[in-house]
Amino acid sequence: MNPTIPVEAVARYPIPGTVLPSAVRFSPDNEWLTYLDSNDNSLTKQLYRLHLESGEIKLLADAAQVGSTEDNISLEEKLRRERLRQRALGITQYAWSTLGQILIPLPTGLFILDAPGKPLRQLISSENGAIQNGRFSPNGKCVSYVQNDEIHLIPTEGGASQQLTDGAQSTGKMHGLAEYIAQEEMGRTQGYWWAPNSQQIAFTEVDEQHIPVYRIMHQGKDQVGDGAQEDHRYPFAGMPNAKVRLAVLDIEEKTPVWMDLGEDEDIYLARVHWAGNGRLLAQILNREQTQLRLLSFDPKTGEATELLQENSDVWINLNNQFRVIKPHEELPDGGFVWASEKTGYRHLYLYDWSGKEIRQLTQGDWMIDGLSAIDHQKKQIYFTATKESPTEKHLYRTSFYDQTISKITTSPGMHQVHLNLAKQVFIDITSDIEAPYSLSLRALNDTDSSKQLFFANDEKIEEYQLQTPQIVSFKNRTGETLFGTIYHPPSSFGKGPFPTIVSVYGGPHAQRVTNQWTLTADLRAQFLSQHGFLVFKCDNRGSARRGLAFEGHIKHDMGNHEVSDQVDGVHWLVEQGLTDLNQVGVYGWSYGGYMALMCLAQAGDVFKTAVSGAPVTHWDGYDTCYTERYMGLPQQNAEGYEKSSVMHHIDKINGNLMIIHGLIDENVHFRHTARLINALIKARKPYDLRLFPDERHSPRGLADRIYMEEQIKDYFVNTLIAQ
Repeated sequence: MNPTIPVEAVARYPIPGTVLPSAVRFSPDNEWLTYLDSNDNSLTKQLYRLHLESGEIKLLADAAQVGSTEDNISLEEKLRRERLRQRALGITQYAWSTLGQILIPLPTGLFILDAPGKPLRQLISSENGAIQNGRFSPNGKCVSYVQNDEIHLIPTEGGASQQLTDGAQSTGKMHGLAEYIAQEEMGRTQGYWWAPNSQQIAFTEVDEQHIPVYRIMHQGKDQVGDGAQEDHRYPFAGMPNAKVRLAVLDIEEKTPVWMDLGEDEDIYLARVHWAGNGRLLAQILNREQTQLRLLSFDPKTGEATELLQENSDVWINLNNQFRVIKPHEELPDGGFVWASEKTGYRHLYLYDWSGKEIRQLTQGDWMIDGLSAIDHQKKQIYFTATKESPTEKHLYRTSFYDQTISKITTSPGMHQVHLNLAKQVFIDITSDIEAPYSLSLRALNDTDSSKQLFFANDEKIEEYQLQTPQIVSFKNRTGETLFGTIYHPPSSFGKGPFPTIVSVYGGPHAQRVTNQWTLTADLRAQFLSQHGFLVFKCDNRGSARRGLAFEGHIKHDMGNHEVSDQVDGVHWLVEQGLTDLNQVGVYGWSYGGYMALMCLAQAGDVFKTAVSGAPVTHWDGYDTCYTERYMGLPQQNAEGYEKSSVMHHIDKINGNLMIIHGLIDENVHFRHTARLINALIKARKPYDLRLFPDERHSPRGLADRIYMEEQIKDYFVNTLIAQ
């Protein structure tokens, strides 16, 4: 059989069967849906609205002339997109106000859409500096934003802007922006938070002056000069972090009141919330990430009260499930919902404002994925979870008072949901390995009521003859169940055993084997299978959504249990008669690049070829928050850091190795590959190298991606088949 997937298709985005409206939101009056979509199935998005009753669709804003492209966005925006792994262009963000206006950030400034049919109105220009984190005040009367590291405010109707914070230029500090670690590793992209009364703003002050500059050179530029280098203050494992303070500012008085975060300055400001009782809350994580404190502050004095404390023998996984509960008969002063993994699985708990646990709301050997909404009137909580299976995600409902759980979504697969403000209907974005993504409107109290609004069908699915992969499970050497996925070669290649390629990530906070269309639409896996390879994926111990004990196997010991699980997966395939043990390769990117190297080094009897993209090669070269969460501080776990480095195992590498890296990668620096190459040279080990001078951690250039996919395929063919 001749392959039906061209290499250009593997490199091109968007992926077939995944093109659906994004950033879907209900209008404040619940009559409309607004969303971002393209009119040509490209990455360039415009803003649309859909009338829920009639189904009428209208274009609200087309920023084709002023929208973002890979060439016109600021460095700040490029880095934000890297943190979010975002590829979309055009209009990439928007926000509703409570007054019915829409805020749209564009490269040239902030724009307001006052009403459907009206032209975009520029509120503020970015000619004096990139504008970041624009948002409405809760009452919709003002728009706040950060420019030149200071928070500014401007009336929504237009007029003069005012600067709320100062000192950034003279001190080198940032106000209202999340530091790198918060964005990349803690899921906190905000650096300021409006109070519900629209009169106060809580904000961070970030000091990174003590962190040494790490310089990245743009070696591929035709000319040197401006833009030929980037300076980043990158906190390496064991080194100092940014110093972060938290203040509350009255927008009239403009005098900040600093919150008391405690005597220990070496902490992470993980989350910030405003409570309905006028107090400010913050989640404070210790440097070792084994203790999380929820503090309540008096905004007028900064005085702190500890509401609760979480401690873990493994580590604390941050989440976004905190919600304020309005006063009701049981809690006359209100309270809050808190998510905790103290039972080994993330579950929901109800607390009062004294920090007293009222009751556990969910329990079992499954975990909460997200808290979708709270219906205060009916005292009900909506959440998504793994209750059905670790390979699926469904929407459920429970009450404040008991643990009775109702399953709302019924079709198999992974469900992403958005509830309207009235808690009557919800948007259900779902797929499974046999069906591309669809977007439906569904009633919360009628599981049979469903109206499909969009379906991501694509003629390329049939053209490329995408096969449905097989989800399997097997036991590893310790008796734990692992989930895997098999992409079989076409029948023209026989019944096996086949040359096999293991596609690996393997790191924490990630799960690859789930019942959703992206598994089927992995065009690289499909492309390689059409060339005669069996492609296999396995979520090893350490992966997400299986509970803290499953994740915790890798504590202080990365690259060990993960490799043994991948080896067990290959041996299981051999037992099924599917894999030729003499023709096994592995590829991965980032943590997967690290895993590809560790598989080649520690299991050379199994893996003959490895393709390693953007690999971490020694954990002392990665950032503080991510690395120390799993490995501890290098000063306290020197042996663990050494054994978990690729360089410690370099003498055992005897197979074929190709390394791929972007030279301006600001996440996993090229330094990782450079150090590896030095070790390979010293050990007289051969290697192949593919460099991309203009790429960061996620390659974006189409020509670069086509070349990369071609090289990966050829490398596996030449080393595993054409021997």
